[in-house]
Amino acid sequence: MRRADRLFQIVQLIRGRRLTTAAFLAQRLEVSERTVYRDVADLQHQGVPIEGEAGVGYRLGAGFDLPPLMFTVDEARALVASVRMAQVWQDPALAQASQVALGKILSVLPTAARVAAQSMAIYAPPLGLEPAVQATLQTLREAAQAHRKVSVQYRDAADAVTQRTLRPLGCFYWGKVWTLAAWCENRQALRTFRLDRMERVQAVEGAAGAFRDESGKTLADYLRAVAPPDAQAKLTANL
Repeated sequence: MRRADRLFQIVQLIRGRRLTTAAFLAQRLEVSERTVYRDVADLQHQGVPIEGEAGVGYRLGAGFDLPPLMFTVDEARALVASVRMAQVWQDPALAQASQVALGKILSVLPTAARVAAQSMAIYAPPLGLEPAVQATLQTLREAAQAHRKVSVQYRDAADAVTQRTLRPLGCFYWGKVWTLAAWCENRQALRTFRLDRMERVQAVEGAAGAFRDESGKTLADYLRAVAPPDAQAKLTANL
């Protein structure tokens, strides 16, 4: 990769995340962390408002933007494949938003690139989530984003039913099955719940339903508790 392309990619990666470490950039760009430190310093000297420092992480200052990007044929194909999967395995709101976003992207592509992307030979037959699970996924996703507790009637593997109040932290897709990472108010512990075993899922309204991140009760804490060490870095890179 040319250095100019690498500098451009660094800006793109930093502006797409809340905080980006040099280790993450080095892994994505296949260079050393020392190279990342040097490249970031050069970008800062050129006037790009990258905030942060080595050993902590970087973020892009407010008010900075780049011209719209033009996607390559392979990138457009990847988007088409992703949206086709999303329509089957995500919740209805995300699936619809993905389709609208893809339409906007395809509409500005050159004709040849648009035709090549739409003829992508990857399809997702409509055999995905049951409608009830899709609705549950949407409720949990929105609650996690809003930091709002949910009340759940849960049926475990032994067919025992319990009523839980959960702090939804994140939804994980395992291939045909979605799970919820959550802090369980009843058990006072981090727990994993299968969405297809949930019944009567409802966000807790009012002040009692709001929660904020607390030490030991966050998604990062959950990943440290359940993920193997070699997988933790990959998972937390997406936070």
